[in-house]
Amino acid sequence: MHASRRATWLCAAALLTGCSVGVGVGIPVGPFSIGVGVGSGGVNAGVSTGVGPVGVGVGVNQRGAVSAGAGVGTSSRVGNSNARVGVGVGTSTTIYDPDLYRK
Repeated sequence: MHASRRATWLCAAALLTGCSVGVGVGIPVGPFSIGVGVGSGGVNAGVSTGVGPVGVGVGVNQRGAVSAGAGVGTSSRVGNSNARVGVGVGTSTTIYDPDLYRK
């Protein structure tokens, strides 16, 4: 299983809204995956990578808040296609929030 594809699913869960439910899609680019997702916290775009079942990534939401996250999970191929479906758990933290600096 390609690590960046697995990381896509892991970081979708980890970056969207902490431990909330979300859905995302990513495109593997070398050892990384560039993706977008949506969850209860809104829209998020980011980059992730992973090794084995562990993934890490950084993302930014529609307000400009930047989050970093990590997670673990698994995915499997859908039929004979290149599409994958997966599940994972993770956590994230906000490392920059522009709302804290606005007056």
